Amino acid sequence: MRQIPLPLSSGAEAQPARIVVGSGNVAAIEAMGQAAAWPFRTALLFGPPRSGKSLLGRWFAESGAGEVIDNADKLDEAELFHHWNRVQESGRPLLIIANAADGSWNIALPDLASRMAAALHLEIGEPDDAMMAELIAVHAEMLGLALGPDAASYLVPRVERSHLEVERLVGTIDRLSLERKQAPSLAIWREAIEELAGEKQPRLL
Repeated sequence: MRQIPLPLSSGAEAQPARIVVGSGNVAAIEAMGQAAAWPFRTALLFGPPRSGKSLLGRWFAESGAGEVIDNADKLDEAELFHHWNRVQESGRPLLIIANAADGSWNIALPDLASRMAAALHLEIGEPDDAMMAELIAVHAEMLGLALGPDAASYLVPRVERSHLEVERLVGTIDRLSLERKQAPSLAIWREAIEELAGEKQPRLL
């Protein structure tokens, strides 16, 4: 497991943003390192909420590999098509980031739809156990939260396997710890998971 550091902190004392590289995104990251070989020098990056799409886009742009259009599925399609044409003229690779988690993006403009269909499609997928554990550790560190060495082995099997849920879990543990003025413990980990799961779920052991 490795990480890509990014100098994207919002303040002098804030932790810099980091990208956890693991099973869910390593194929996309490796492909982003070969932008010159993309069809029409264009790639589309899809992924679920909070999975690091925008961070990968910033890393790609800051590394000088090419240009990035984020939240492309929310932009005017005609303007996006003109932007694609301008980048084609420049010869620079273009990474287009869309919010559709499963790669589905319904494009009404035929010319744009044909260009996007021909581009390389990259997708951020579900993290495995090792990546989940690393994501928990990174989110905890960014909050200044000391979870302890046994946290990952307890939390990973009990939390929904998604980037968003990891972020929500660590945030909930942090909030409960502050409310109780206690360091995170097994009882707080359990309460956080139960809170996220909802009252209809059985209580955890």
